[in-house]
Amino acid sequence: MAKSVEYNLGPHTFPRGWFVVAEANEIDAGPIGVRFFGKDMIIFRGQSGKPVMLDAYCKHMGTHLAKSNSAMIVRNGMQIEGDAIRCPYHGWRYNDKGEVDDIPYHDGPCPKSAAISSYHVVENMGCIMMWHDEEGGEPDYSTPKLPEWDHPQWIHWTLDHLGELPVHPQEILDNMSDIRHLGPTHGAPCQYFENQAIDHIYVQRQGGPMQLYGCVMLYTSTWYTGPGVLLSKQVWGESTSYEFIANTPVDDGVSKCWHGCLVKAASEVVTDADREMAKMTQAGALEAFATDFQIWQHKVPATKIMGLKSDGPFAKGRKWYSQFYAKREDAAAIQSQVNGIYHVPGVTTPAEANHAIDDGLPFAGA
Repeated sequence: MAKSVEYNLGPHTFPRGWFVVAEANEIDAGPIGVRFFGKDMIIFRGQSGKPVMLDAYCKHMGTHLAKSNSAMIVRNGMQIEGDAIRCPYHGWRYNDKGEVDDIPYHDGPCPKSAAISSYHVVENMGCIMMWHDEEGGEPDYSTPKLPEWDHPQWIHWTLDHLGELPVHPQEILDNMSDIRHLGPTHGAPCQYFENQAIDHIYVQRQGGPMQLYGCVMLYTSTWYTGPGVLLSKQVWGESTSYEFIANTPVDDGVSKCWHGCLVKAASEVVTDADREMAKMTQAGALEAFATDFQIWQHKVPATKIMGLKSDGPFAKGRKWYSQFYAKREDAAAIQSQVNGIYHVPGVTTPAEANHAIDDGLPFAGA
């Protein structure tokens, strides 16, 4: 596997942005341990319902805060207090800011040096999403959100947990510009194609017959909001759904991925048949995505691409992606360099195909 420096992305090891770190229901039964961005961390739901994410190890004696289910403080249901968590070894309490605010056997002030890092997390569309920034800055764009998520006729995804992949996320993002893999890999050669960079959003518009769906015409508008979360509006026949793919760095050159589909029920009141249809839609979308996943698992890094002009705008896509590895002060300059629409020589554009499905999407009309 290759590391960030080998892709010449910028000064940071890991990208800046919003990333999935758990499915929301994973923290309903107590704290969990996770590893992302080269660090061990914990996530738990406070008694207020708020998700909290902290570094994993107590500064007192190095205990992992979420890896004990036999300690009596855990078995007795006393580890979570408010939005704070107690260490299972000696009971030191860490609040949601990562500060020790109580030591059961100590009457004096708690040592400030015992503090651990806390991270900005929100619950969004069934996920726990974390803002990551090596420079420690506040979020500079909002988490992606589909209005349909809050409509009762749309059936929520239960995420497919796809595990860790020994590939740098740069190569996952390359898919957005890669027109020429759609036929050989997915059995879906496109009839039109374009990319668009809009600040922290990167868009792919394409359409063509999909072999896995019986060669029905499939039209998609797909976009990354930052480097870690993809959403795709997919229209075939009278049906519309949204595909969700998330990738988050675990270590430099290792990614963890999730997948799901948000599907509209055929009836106003969701039925069991609608739920079964939604499961089948997600399974079909996962089958298509899995072809990419298998290839990524067994390839050597493409730190440089032997590209043809007809391959797709890989260079523009990689330049767009580099803004998240740049210093914050340099990101706007990169955006100004790449913002715009990109076509592939000899390939029909969406305007020429007269088939646009951007209505209601966050970048419509941009």
